[in-house]
Amino acid sequence: MVRVTNAVARNRSRKRLMKRAKGFVGDRKNHKRLTLDAVLSALAFNYRHRKQRKRDFRKLWIMRIGVGAKINGMSYSKLVDGLKKAGCTLNRKMLSDMAIRDPNSFSEVVGAAKKALA
Repeated sequence: MVRVTNAVARNRSRKRLMKRAKGFVGDRKNHKRLTLDAVLSALAFNYRHRKQRKRDFRKLWIMRIGVGAKINGMSYSKLVDGLKKAGCTLNRKMLSDMAIRDPNSFSEVVGAAKKALA
């Protein structure tokens, strides 16, 4: 009787695993058992961090708007309240971009918020 091995399937599965571990450092890139652990945890973190990235960007935008508001003599919370009362529909991403790249127009937006609060 002929001896049957699982060589082709095993090599394919190992190759697929090593492809996913491309860029890993040390034994995590070339030992099957360590690579499997590393890849599985990386996939789990990958899912979690895709959600977290959105939170991180929102935090960054809020920080930038807060600094721009302080420069114009206003707090972040008062600025957002004033913009809401003024009916301004600019989102935080656009506001932070304005605060960095176009301070003059950001100052006008802050002025509109001040006027709506008064």
